Amino acid sequence: MKGLKVLLIGSGGREHALAWKIAKSPMLGKLYVAPGNAGTSAVAENVPTLKAMDIDGIVKFAVAEDIDLTIIGPDDPLNAGVVDALQKAKRKVFGPTKAAARIEASKVFSKQLMEDMRVPTAPHTVLYDASEAMGLVRDHFGEPGAAPLVLKADGLALGKGVYICRTLDEAGEAVDEIMVKQVHGPAGKMIVAENFVNGREVSMHALCDGTNFKLFPAAQDHKPIFDGDFGPNTGGMGTIAPVPWFAHQEVVREHIVEPILQGLKKNGWPFVGCLFPGIKISREGPIVLEYNARFGDPETQVHMRRFKSDLLALLLACVEGRLSEMHIEWSSDFAACIVLASEGYPSPKYKKGVPISGIEEALKVPGVEVFHAGTSIVNGKLVTSGGRVLGVTGVGSTLRKALECAYAGVEQIEFEGMYYRRDIGARSLALCREF
Repeated sequence: MKGLKVLLIGSGGREHALAWKIAKSPMLGKLYVAPGNAGTSAVAENVPTLKAMDIDGIVKFAVAEDIDLTIIGPDDPLNAGVVDALQKAKRKVFGPTKAAARIEASKVFSKQLMEDMRVPTAPHTVLYDASEAMGLVRDHFGEPGAAPLVLKADGLALGKGVYICRTLDEAGEAVDEIMVKQVHGPAGKMIVAENFVNGREVSMHALCDGTNFKLFPAAQDHKPIFDGDFGPNTGGMGTIAPVPWFAHQEVVREHIVEPILQGLKKNGWPFVGCLFPGIKISREGPIVLEYNARFGDPETQVHMRRFKSDLLALLLACVEGRLSEMHIEWSSDFAACIVLASEGYPSPKYKKGVPISGIEEALKVPGVEVFHAGTSIVNGKLVTSGGRVLGVTGVGSTLRKALECAYAGVEQIEFEGMYYRRDIGARSLALCREF
């Protein structure tokens, strides 16, 4: 099948990386990205007037342009039912229905399904109002030597709804932000509280067709804003893949991905799309922190640098229920992504419209690709338009070489207030010096 017309929804680094890879498919005829960013415009036709949450507009565009496959990038439109709307219009779409996407959209729902399917996860308590939450917080930290407490907004919060609280004051501030000030909006109507689990985090991805799935190699994101994993959580400040010390692929397959897909299907919500569990490797083995219902960002940037197969063919196979026929080939190289952020991020109080320079020079570094996340063109100039601005990726035969490549690209790029972590992958290098 050739000449496919494809619509990709989203405007971040994930979407640029997906568009960059889809554009290489021999099956592709025309690729649209809506609304897109300055980077996607180089590999596709942007539709800037079509926003990710304009469900009616997306359906009308898919019908009017006779789109063969629509691919949903962000979580919000999945939760809003964009897949259901496209399916009703007889359009093929990659992504889970609203019912299946609850695995990400509601941490309460997700925890209950994990319990039902005996998926390893931390014990939890659901809190329904601020006074109840403060009561639990006081009881928890009233115990001498209390472990850190993790408080999670129930709903979608742009990756910023998780608070790791080490003191009573920190936990009180988290409850106030989530439930009283409602900084995450309706996502904070309920809180999931659980004890902090020690261990190293990894991100897993699985392409799913409702019955079968293909598991990606592990990636590792770096969520906190500052070096050394200090500061508030972000949407992700950098990633590596594969993870050289990770040795739990089959455990993830058998005890984390397969049971949750079975549970969703058993309840009448078959999952078609990308299932993305965030996992912590504890002393007892892999523990699920959360499930996401779409490709990770910035994990997608490193995966696409290593993905050697035809991505468009794989996504279409998922939608058509024939994923079992397909095979994914991976590069033997390592990949690293360094996120360049605006000064002030992850607070929403960051400056926009700041001129960016040096991307062309970065792309001259062998092995470097730059994926745009929060960029736009204003009066013919490339400027910042988001908190996470660019993802600079590098590849190499070892993790160290991949990181050196990515950071060499970073050194070429400038914009006022640019911030990035300088320790992406450092802990993995310390654990596995031969890599």
